Amino acid sequence: MKPDYGMTGIRIFSFLALFLASWCISISAHANTHEFLLDNGLKLIVKEDHRSPVVVTQVWYKAGSIDEVNGVTGVAHVLEHMMFKGTEKVPNGEFSKRIAAAGGRENAFTSYDYTAYYQQLHKRHLPMAMELEADRMHNLILTEEEFSKEIKVVMEERRLRTDDQPRSLLYEKMMAVAFQSHPYKNPIIGWMNDLENMRVTDAKAWYDHWYAPNNAILVIVGDVDAKEVFRLAQKNYGAIPAARNLLPIEGRKPQTEPAQIGIKRMIVKAPAELPYVMMGYHAPTIRNVTTDWEPYALEILEGVLDGHASARLNKSLVRESQIASAASAGYSATARGSGLFFLSAVPSAGKTAADLEQALRNEMARIISNGVTEEELARVKAQVIAGHVYQRDSIFSQAMQIGRMESMGLSHRDIDVILEKLKSVTAEQVRDVVKKYFNDDSLTVAVLDPQPLERKAPAKIPGGLRH
Repeated sequence: MKPDYGMTGIRIFSFLALFLASWCISISAHANTHEFLLDNGLKLIVKEDHRSPVVVTQVWYKAGSIDEVNGVTGVAHVLEHMMFKGTEKVPNGEFSKRIAAAGGRENAFTSYDYTAYYQQLHKRHLPMAMELEADRMHNLILTEEEFSKEIKVVMEERRLRTDDQPRSLLYEKMMAVAFQSHPYKNPIIGWMNDLENMRVTDAKAWYDHWYAPNNAILVIVGDVDAKEVFRLAQKNYGAIPAARNLLPIEGRKPQTEPAQIGIKRMIVKAPAELPYVMMGYHAPTIRNVTTDWEPYALEILEGVLDGHASARLNKSLVRESQIASAASAGYSATARGSGLFFLSAVPSAGKTAADLEQALRNEMARIISNGVTEEELARVKAQVIAGHVYQRDSIFSQAMQIGRMESMGLSHRDIDVILEKLKSVTAEQVRDVVKKYFNDDSLTVAVLDPQPLERKAPAKIPGGLRH
């Protein structure tokens, strides 16, 4: 599924204590967060955190697989790989060597909604990291020779992480069926046929169009002075020209998924030890942080169903009825496109996929009939708040939280608004979203039909495989 689902292993504190903690941290966070806009359109967000002499620097581009077109699926991820191939000033491989020599770590990741690059290192090396990142924003060298090597690495990554992983393969096939027209139907890594036929000119076109300061957010969190970081940003990024004819997220053409008008079912046959059932319901995501309420109720619902030992799916399906050996729920309230709420489970020995589907349906019907208790609601809210509070313990998590919000067309200042909205969700609202969205007309059911496993030698991960 999409990353960032679930909050397992969170200790439960009193709701009041967590409310006070989140309130105090919220005041501190706003006091130490500074926002700047360079003349070329680059947005800089600096959050000062002086607890240790470390800094995280991240550049987020508001371009992911959602922005791709048919025939070049996977190009956003391919370019992410190519971004490490060097510039005239910094030859191939030198970027990573310099960060490693400074005792830092670096990597990158591509999502449906964005692409991001990061470094974490001692604060004295921030000028070097910013110089390196700014250089490849504008001066990347893309050659046929390097591209022909790296595209093979990406294809092998696809084989290792999707084609040879039955649950990942099931998810990919399910997304392609659940979405009729929206780009989320295409895998982030791309379809193999598109990768096989991709050219260096495709990567260059993507780079030239999307990799520009007016399509990027620079996030710096750590033991820094905001004014000094702004000076460094102007020095390193200020001369990079803005891209012309580049629309902001809110100005891009809407890609609204047509309403589903009947249940969709599919079976995927793949070598695996056990069956697996995945059910995906179309659900809304946040469009207006202050007036929306359904995405917040759905996020609380996810916590009711999953995320802790006493959550409903684990308690009812795994421990009590023992119809499943594992069960989970997944939902993300923030996305540039349409949302899906996932229910998934592995049947216990002697149980069928049909048995499991019915058990999952029964759990949702029970919420419609009986609702959720106030005790249950308070416990889940405590978990949600705890998750937000504990993210502030890590400078990397703080930067990730800011970058995700900004790259999806929201504001980092909405983080605390979202927290307040989650705290205000009622039991009746949770019940209402189940009634509205958990019906067959919006449902896709995917079942993994396990085939005999072949004995293979362990696959060797190629040296160029990142993240």
